[in-house]
Amino acid sequence: MHILTRFPIVSRLTIVSLALVAVAHAGPPFVTDDPEPVDFKHWEVYLATQQNHNADGWSGTAPHLEINYGVVPDVQLHVIAPFAYDRPNGARTTYGFGDMEMGIKYRFVHETDNRPMIGIFPLVELPTGNSTQGLGNGKAQFFLPIWLQKKLGDWSTYGGGGYWFNPGQGNRNWWYGGWQVQRKITEPFAIGAEIQYRTAQTIGGSSSVALNGGGIWDLSKNVHFMLTAGHTVAGRSEFQGYAAIQFTFGSEEKPESKK
Repeated sequence: MHILTRFPIVSRLTIVSLALVAVAHAGPPFVTDDPEPVDFKHWEVYLATQQNHNADGWSGTAPHLEINYGVVPDVQLHVIAPFAYDRPNGARTTYGFGDMEMGIKYRFVHETDNRPMIGIFPLVELPTGNSTQGLGNGKAQFFLPIWLQKKLGDWSTYGGGGYWFNPGQGNRNWWYGGWQVQRKITEPFAIGAEIQYRTAQTIGGSSSVALNGGGIWDLSKNVHFMLTAGHTVAGRSEFQGYAAIQFTFGSEEKPESKK
């Protein structure tokens, strides 16, 4: 994790920044995140692309690099470094480095038979992209969410939401909420679907609801392919898609599980 009525510059800036937002608080390959951090001393590295399309044109990342690291038990450090593009209808395409994202995921409640896992994942979007070319927001953005997760055999489900502080010309702060359900079909393959709700992100904008579906295919123990696609079902029409290769590795040492 996004739409607005077209304005000469504000529209282009917001389309790209919202495309990056879709990447930003994603629980890859889904937009909705989960509370489970990367294991202690383990890494997740994603080479990914995010695509958005609406009546104003195309925008997204091509590609972006996401890195997550389990720095201590129950705590994950997170960074996204994107190359962004903006292709408005009838105008030239711009391409360059976009707004970086940094965050810390902290799981403060472990899952048991009777309770879900709970965590927080505050994020900051740094204005490193060129806002005059539609490649960034021009101001820092902040997201304060809480996430829950429960696993039931081959099924898992997670979701939650939070509040975006979204400064900038024509922008307004907004709420995000989402929920995902996923099932392992075979040992290397799982599919899932999510629903997302966003309040208006711009002055004069409107709320939206989107559905998204996709899957995860474990090519090996350490290499995974992810793909999702979806569309709004309420609010302004918008397509969103995501694809990534994920690499996982790290120390085999694991701390004692907390209950």
